[in-house]
Parts: sequence; structure tokens; C-alpha cells
Amino acid sequence: MLPRAHRILRGEDFRRIVRRGRRAPSTLAVIYCAPSVDGAGPRFGFIVSSQVGNAVHRNRVRRRLRAICTSASFVPATADVVIRALPGATDVGWDTLRSDIEGGLRRVVMT
Repeated sequence: MLPRAHRILRGEDFRRIVRRGRRAPSTLAVIYCAPSVDGAGPRFGFIVSSQVGNAVHRNRVRRRLRAICTSASFVPATADVVIRALPGATDVGWDTLRSDIEGGLRRVVMT
């Protein structure tokens, strides 16, 4: 579980990151990264629309994304990251989703 200090909660923060941040598309998600305003540690936000599936599938994908981001120690403390899940994210296993998201995170953070 991500602590509240490491979550993006405000809509204006989501909009700022998606509009002005770097973007790394992958097969299962689109990952956006922008410099943090306060630098209080990496913050993560998730966009899982109804196109991904019903509520059960969306919540499963969101839980998996949170677990992946909790273990992503390579993300710098000055980063705000938004992950937008794509419809194929419900059909893959844990290992496939983790490798895809971690690869996208490394691409967007390291550039």
C-alpha cells in the first residue's frame, strides 16, 4: 500500500503531469513523469478507466499497479508519476504486467 504522502490525489496535479510531463507508452499502460512541486518523495497516481473492464477488473489492475510502484526503488524522490492503464492490462499475469510497467518507468524516469 502506498502511504498518503506518496499518492497523487488532486485533479490539477494529474492534469499537470499528463500535460507537461514526459511520456513513455508501453503495451499495457502509458506512463507520465514530471518533476515534483514539493520534492517530498516520489508520488504516484493511477488512471484506470471503464474501458479497462468492470469494477472488479479495474480495482485488480489498480492494486497491482500500486504494488509495482511500492517496490520501484529506482524512481527518484523528485518525480511525480501517473500511470494510465490500457484495456489489455486485465488479461495479463502479474509478471508480465510488472515487467512492462517497470520497463516503462525506467524509460520515463531515466531520460
